[in-house]
Amino acid sequence: MRWIIGSGMVLALCMAVRAGDETPKADKATWAPAVKPKALSENVKKGLEWLVRQQQENGGWAQGEESAQMGRGMGQIKDTPNVGDTCAAILALLRSGSTPKEGPYAAHIRKGLEFICKSIEAATGNDLYVTSVRGTRLQMKLGTYVDTFLASMVLAEVKEQMADEGGRKRVLEALETVVSKIQRNQKADGTFGETGWANSLSTAVASKGLNRAAQNGQAVDLVALDRAQAEGQRGFNGKDGRFDAAASAGVDLYASASSLTKMRESSNTYRAQGEELRRQLAAAETPAEKKEEIRKTIESYEKNEQVLKQAQEAIQKKINDPRFVAGFGSNGGEEFLSHMNIGESLVVDGGKAWEDWDQKMTENLNRIQNADGSWTGHHCITGRTFCTSAALLCLMVDRAPVPLAAKVGRR
Repeated sequence: MRWIIGSGMVLALCMAVRAGDETPKADKATWAPAVKPKALSENVKKGLEWLVRQQQENGGWAQGEESAQMGRGMGQIKDTPNVGDTCAAILALLRSGSTPKEGPYAAHIRKGLEFICKSIEAATGNDLYVTSVRGTRLQMKLGTYVDTFLASMVLAEVKEQMADEGGRKRVLEALETVVSKIQRNQKADGTFGETGWANSLSTAVASKGLNRAAQNGQAVDLVALDRAQAEGQRGFNGKDGRFDAAASAGVDLYASASSLTKMRESSNTYRAQGEELRRQLAAAETPAEKKEEIRKTIESYEKNEQVLKQAQEAIQKKINDPRFVAGFGSNGGEEFLSHMNIGESLVVDGGKAWEDWDQKMTENLNRIQNADGSWTGHHCITGRTFCTSAALLCLMVDRAPVPLAAKVGRR
């Protein structure tokens, strides 16, 4: 294992893959849920079964049925498989306990990954696109490059879970392409020049993808991680406990969830590598200039820990406010995604705040589930594929992957 730390250099975590290094073996112990997961509920099982029935022959998922007022003008896009909706569906199937290798949805996951990898392999340009499909509801509402960011999350999670070496190699190459695209096109302020309705939700997905890639052994540029962390901190004013909603369509829920996600994922990355950083800092053989770089890295992460704590306290004061939880005012894919992001932050520390949030989300999602097992959005992102996937991810937050060093919560 080799650690390289410093601005402009590469950060490798857990099981770094480098030329000449031994190829890492699958290690299920890299991540674990922060709390003891609940058994899958009947509502979740029904939702999962609905989701797999929507998979198309080529392995992808389309947007699915939208509300009448939102479906106009979409043409064939709503029925065309796309990377973003496919990634959301696969993440839900993964969270249920299946992998590309085993489980009731293993075959569905493999077919979906085939669709995603094929699309990425065809995206040979230096831009951020990993798909030729344009104008999807996710791109319009979350951000132009949300497919790329969602792909980074999926590929980071499955890269050591593939059924064979050929599959692992293909996923790893796709992940390297996606991470390279994100790093190359990230702006100095941590954003990507997107044109979506609530871009902060998309950059939160990008931050999550980069950090989870690093947490699971992918080489990730520390500058990219620093920018994502700083962008999350800038979105929160610790003096008044407010979140900047300028890039969140003016919706406090989206802004709060997005900033919190960026800081939490950075915190998880730090917890995963903190012990090694401190060991290198104390080691007599570590060069003085390297120790200075390590000190700066630790200081940056520790500042993030402080701001993250303030941000979580600010959100905990809001979670009993129905207007905050309602987001734009009614359920949409943006609400489900934001609820998932808040849950994935709170679950790391466990305790009453997390349990209260989980209960609130579970009761609401069970209540509004459609009879066929799906969930429908009533504004903006209304496609049933994404809404169902995001709702399922929210219900299964207690199964979300957390680096073992960050496994501090208990149910």
